[in-house]
Order: sequence, then structure tokens, then C-alpha cells
Amino acid sequence: MIRVIHDEPAFADIFLKFLLIRSMRVQADLVDQLFNSSEKRLARILLLMVEFGKPGKPETFIPSITQQTLADMIGTTRSRVSFFMNRFRKLGFIGYNGRIQVHKSLLNVVLLDQLPEHNAQRPPILPKAIPGGSRRASKLSKRKSSSQRQESSAARA
Repeated sequence: MIRVIHDEPAFADIFLKFLLIRSMRVQADLVDQLFNSSEKRLARILLLMVEFGKPGKPETFIPSITQQTLADMIGTTRSRVSFFMNRFRKLGFIGYNGRIQVHKSLLNVVLLDQLPEHNAQRPPILPKAIPGGSRRASKLSKRKSSSQRQESSAARA
């Protein structure tokens, strides 16, 4: 391999270009995995598959792919991918009629971070329960107090 690189400068240029592109893609994937949510990673993968951002008119349909394969690519479960795909479809980012069609508006999710947050919010935290506030807790405390009274009366006798 080293001999071919030395003897063929055109091949060496192509090979080095490939290595640099591949290295940049691996770095981008690592940053994506570390800092983005699985929803954004899915949006990015879908955009990469239709080649948005490359010169020329992008192909808006992606090749046939399963939700499990997409889940493996972004590091999440198939059910989460299904949830996000349904959400993207309801928001108009993708279309589905036998094949997945990616709309340009999905770029806003990745580039501008414009995703409605109402579904992604954490549920409200309920106030802490007051000790003895529930029926079960009050029953347990009554049992404890009656058993303690019986023990103390038995100790006196």
C-alpha cells in the first residue's frame, strides 16, 4: 500500500481525501452522540441520508430502511425512533407513503434548534408527601403506636 501511494500521486491524493472526509465524519458523529439528543441525531441522520447540504438538488426520498437500523445508527431504541418519526410526520418535517420523504424544514431542527418542546418537557414534579398523610402510612403508625403501648404495659406488669 505504501509503495502504491509513493508511485501513484493521483491515487495518493484520492486516498488522502477519502481519509480526511472519513475522519471528519467520525468526529462529527462523536460530537453528535455526546452533545445532541436522540431526536436531533435522528434528524441529522435523515438529512445525511438524503444528502442535504451537498451541491446539486438533494434526493428527498431515503432508501428503504427499518426503524431498528435507524435506532442502531443513533444509539437508541426502535420505539423511540418510532415516536420521533411520528412526531416529525405530525410536524410536517417528513412524509411517509411507502418511502420516507424528508422535507427541507427538518434542517431547522438540526441547525436552528427549532423543535417544539411541549412533548420533550419533563413531567411536573409533585410535592413531597407529608409523612403520615396517606391512609396506609396512618394505619402503619396506628399499628406501631398500639404495639408500642402493649409492649410498655407488658414491661410494667
